Amino acid sequence: QAQLVESGGGSVQAGGSLRLSCASSGHTYASVIMAWFRQAPGKEREAVAAIYMNGGTSSYADSVKGRFTISRHSDKKTIHLLMTNLKSADTAMYYCAAGSAYGLSAWSNSGRYGFWGQGTQVTVSS
Repeated sequence: QAQLVESGGGSVQAGGSLRLSCASSGHTYASVIMAWFRQAPGKEREAVAAIYMNGGTSSYADSVKGRFTISRHSDKKTIHLLMTNLKSADTAMYYCAAGSAYGLSAWSNSGRYGFWGQGTQVTVSS
């Protein structure tokens, strides 16, 4: 059974930094794309960033470009999200997701991902 476990969330003041991690196990995708999504209270889930685990190509939402960096561990089963210059608008539950790298949907389409973590809360205070 596939499992994604997030860690690293917490509370930080605006302008601060946090590093999220997501460890994956059990999935059977031949090639994987992993992503971070977030959902704030009363809002829809939105894509934040994604990375192809084999080639390392990454993509970002416009709202986080230049502030967030997604990376993969050498074991190709763990990803990180370094979040800098955090803003109150970044406050949300952050979810890790995994899907097939051969999927036809855009990286930002939540339907592309078959496995999701339970989420980790990020709270940014101004």
